[in-house]
Amino acid sequence: MISRRDEDMSRVDEDLLLEHQLCFALSVASRSVVGAYKPVLEKLGLTHPQYLVMLALWEQSPRSVRSLGAALAMEPATLSPMLKRLEAAGLLTRNRAPEDDRSLAVELTEAGRSLRGKAAEVPGTMLERLNLTRDQVQELNEAMRRLIESAQLAVAADQN
Repeated sequence: MISRRDEDMSRVDEDLLLEHQLCFALSVASRSVVGAYKPVLEKLGLTHPQYLVMLALWEQSPRSVRSLGAALAMEPATLSPMLKRLEAAGLLTRNRAPEDDRSLAVELTEAGRSLRGKAAEVPGTMLERLNLTRDQVQELNEAMRRLIESAQLAVAADQN
């Protein structure tokens, strides 16, 4: 007969298994999915983070570095070197915003805008590569957004 203490210890041992850690599953899933994107994005001449920047700019261009950072949940210090590389590749320009000299406006070039046509194949290709349906991707995105919100609330609570 298993005692209550043994049952509790068994649960603790089970809870501490690597395969039961949410952080581990998310970390491996993230690396795996980004890895699956790599050969697809290489055809566009983009890294995964650069692709995310371009997606945000295809939604709205021009936009400030601050707005871009907020949309991508990236710090300006992380974003700036990436923007420099994309500018060197001829996909965007960075200029002082006319209404605020302290702000940089990021705008797509013609080459950046035309790359969107080639990128239109990426989502469908990734659905096939990951063997997912659009509905499954939507469900995963919704679950991830809920998780992100919960994690951000937990971090904010820790800071108060």
